[in-house]
Order: sequence, then structure tokens, then C-alpha cells
Amino acid sequence: MKTSMSRRQDIQSNQLAQYERMLEIREFEEQINALFAAGLVRGSTHLCQGQEALAVGLASVLRHTDVVAATYRGHGIALALGLTPESVLGEIMGKTNGCCGGVGGSMHMCDMDMGLLPTSAIVGAGIPIATGAALAFQTQGTDNVGVAVFGDGASNIGAFHEGLNLAAIWKLPVIFICDNNVYGEYSRIQTTTPIEDLHTRAESYNMPHFALDGMDISAVQAGVSEAVKRARTGGGPTLIEAKTYRFAGHSRADQALYRPAGELEKWLERDPIKVTENAFTAQGILTPESIKQMKSSMKETLEKVIAVCTQAPEPTLGSMFENIWTPTKGSR
Repeated sequence: MKTSMSRRQDIQSNQLAQYERMLEIREFEEQINALFAAGLVRGSTHLCQGQEALAVGLASVLRHTDVVAATYRGHGIALALGLTPESVLGEIMGKTNGCCGGVGGSMHMCDMDMGLLPTSAIVGAGIPIATGAALAFQTQGTDNVGVAVFGDGASNIGAFHEGLNLAAIWKLPVIFICDNNVYGEYSRIQTTTPIEDLHTRAESYNMPHFALDGMDISAVQAGVSEAVKRARTGGGPTLIEAKTYRFAGHSRADQALYRPAGELEKWLERDPIKVTENAFTAQGILTPESIKQMKSSMKETLEKVIAVCTQAPEPTLGSMFENIWTPTKGSR
């Protein structure tokens, strides 16, 4: 079983590993859907099918000493950063082998060793947190960067504008990534926001900004690499708008009946798994046979993970009080 760090290193330059991680995220989310229906998931879940290229593309160009503040739709980013499927699934199922001991659940995952700041159910909450982390890096004199990943709806809240303004004034090493997946919960972006290209809001803060194809891992890597280089060399923050689409509804209780006819089918033509398969096949990295084998192997691997997590013990009632302070030497 690979460690989290080795999983992180795998996708740094290995394109085959990047594709495999995207498959892992897709199959993982499909399995979560089934586990939720079976009553084995604690609380709700927010799945990220269709957004795998953004998660893996981002993680592949970051160091483990950089930090990412993700949203409650964060399973994919957690796996991309290197957290093991057991630690993520264990957390979702409320088991002690979870990354937070089973007391955080689907929406509250964290692994500071891998740079995953605590995910949050509060819309846009990660923006000021990643900005604060960037301020700490700047103060410490390191060249690490903070990254905030948030949805399109978060671009309408106060923390978005406050975070961007502060980062711009102090030229903080932070990257703001708006994962524009078309819908903010159940509302289409056009019904809540008067502009189509959200990245242009950075103009108000004299901040570099651009949009990229969030369904194409190579486009994600190129865009994020540009922003990371700027942040590491003192150039300050960047706002990136990744154009994506969530294939599932907002949460497991949402059947997405509000979507216009044909919209999902149109976006499925840009499925990031298929886009990657086509590109890597053309480059000779993948073959139809290897694709079939990798998908079959991934299903088997995750079935074993599910079996392990199903049998894992649950936390005790007292577990929720174990992480509310940091013990000091000699304390009792």
C-alpha cells in the first residue's frame, strides 16, 4: 500500500499516474453514491464527477508544503493531493481510519502533512484561510503558496472580495481558483451573477486573471503553473476561473431536475476522463487495452477499500473532544 507522500509524488511528472488518479476519483465518487444509498455514509455528500482534471492538474504542480483550502465538494482534491482512499472513505463513513478519525465526515476533511487545510461547509470559507496561510508564508520568508478552491457562487460573497483585496494590497503568494461548474447549489450562474466570465472581477484589484478549460488536465497544469511561478517569485496573487461542470446534482438529495434538456449530454462530450484518454492515446501513453485494464483494476482496488472501511471501528463519543487543544510538554 502506497503512502500518501508516494501517491503525491506519483502524479508530479507521471502522466499515466495522473490518469489513474482521475480514474480513482471518478470510481470513488460512483462508489460513494452507492454507499450513501445503502445508508453507510454519515451525513450528506457532494460529489465531483466531471471535475477530476482540475483536482489532479492542480495537485500535480504543487509541492506538499503548499496548502489548499477546498470546499465541501472536496473528495477529489483530497485524493489528488495524496490522501489514501482508505483515509478519505473512512472519514466519509465515520470510521477511526478516516483522515480526521471519523469525526469530520465528508465535508470536513484535513491532512496538514499533505497540505490539505480543513475543508468547510461554509461557502467561500477557504478564501480568507488560504490568504492567511499565504501571509504566514510571506512573513516566514518561504516560497510556499496558498491555494483557495471555491465555487462560482462564492464569488458573490464578501469574503471573496475581502480576500482578493487583501492579497492584492500585500502581494501575497496565493492563488484563487474559481471552480465554475455552472451551478451554485440549485441556481444557474446566470440567475445570480450579472457577468459570465467571473475571473474579470480581479480587474477591481489590479490582479492577474484568466479562464482555463477545467475539463482538460493539460490546460489546468499550464494555467496553475503560471500562477504558482508568479506567487513563488514575489509576483503576488492570481485569480483563475476553471470552466467545469458537475455531472451529479448539488448533493445526494438533488436529482438536478432543474437542468435544461440536453445540457448534461453536451458537457459529457467534454468528460475529462475521455478528454484525457483521447490525448494520452494520441501520445502513445494509453491504449484501449490499458484503459480497460486500469478501469477494471481500479474497481477491484476500491472494492477492497470499501471492505476495509466497512469493518473499521467507529469513534467513541469522547473522540470529538480529542482535537480541541494542543497538548504541551508535561501537560496532563
